[in-house]
Amino acid sequence: MSTDNAALPAGFRLETYRIERPLSQGGFSMVYLARDAADQPVAIKEYLPAGMARRAPDGVTIEPEPDHQAAFNTGLKCFFDEGRILAGIDHPNVVRVSNFFRGNGTAYLVMRYEEGETLKEHARRLLERSDTVPEDFLRNVFVRLLAGLREVHARKLLHLDIKPANIYLRTDGHPVLLDFGAARQGLDPGAGINAVLTPGFAAPEQQGSNEPLGPWTDIYSVGASLYDSLSGEAPPPADQRRAHDALVPAVQRWSKRYSLQLLELIDWCLTLPAAQRPQSVYALQKVLSGEQLDLIDPSWFDKPQAG
Repeated sequence: MSTDNAALPAGFRLETYRIERPLSQGGFSMVYLARDAADQPVAIKEYLPAGMARRAPDGVTIEPEPDHQAAFNTGLKCFFDEGRILAGIDHPNVVRVSNFFRGNGTAYLVMRYEEGETLKEHARRLLERSDTVPEDFLRNVFVRLLAGLREVHARKLLHLDIKPANIYLRTDGHPVLLDFGAARQGLDPGAGINAVLTPGFAAPEQQGSNEPLGPWTDIYSVGASLYDSLSGEAPPPADQRRAHDALVPAVQRWSKRYSLQLLELIDWCLTLPAAQRPQSVYALQKVLSGEQLDLIDPSWFDKPQAG
């Protein structure tokens, strides 16, 4: 049996942490449930990019493929930067990183372990039961989520991969924004590694529209996440929409099932030209909380800058 993408074994020790079992695996990393020195549960994220590296025969060390050494090293630096970025953010709606370190040819992020499920899982279950996701639930989730995203933007960082699978709902219903693997682009747009994006949730400027990245980029993904939560499927990819826009507007698809205010907000977020979308998270928060939208003082993050 191949060990290329095998998980670390149960009981394995990483510094002062003990691995219990894998929780999830993505294209760039594997996440484990582990225990710290006080026997408290933590989540540990290991950099393991598929196609660029493999698990060595010892079952522990990560070995980059010779042809991908440079890309692996760049990605490793970005992964470590992710840990540094998140370790500096202490917000109840942003995943908390308590430690990050190198070892075994790769790097690890230690995160607070949260009980719950993703918004994607929760919304799909609600749709299966009643074909509807309560509007009050969505407003409460996204107002809180946007508070965390606002903190990220205040540090001149971008998430760039917001989607329901990266929005985690604690058992008390409060959301946590996960997986900042793409945030490096907000820090260093010329990082030289393939962009991390999810078709349907990525904004046009992430897919070749030549517009600058900014908070409006994450705001497109917020609109796509709301659309996905109502429909059970992502909107068409932005690059396809630019060629031929087959997206059914929210105000048309869910007329009389949800408030006009919410549906107009979704369509506003999903506007293809970046300059025509909401320019700040604050604007979205006010609408979702039921307040009237007004203008706020401009800032670095309030309107697209010339490329």
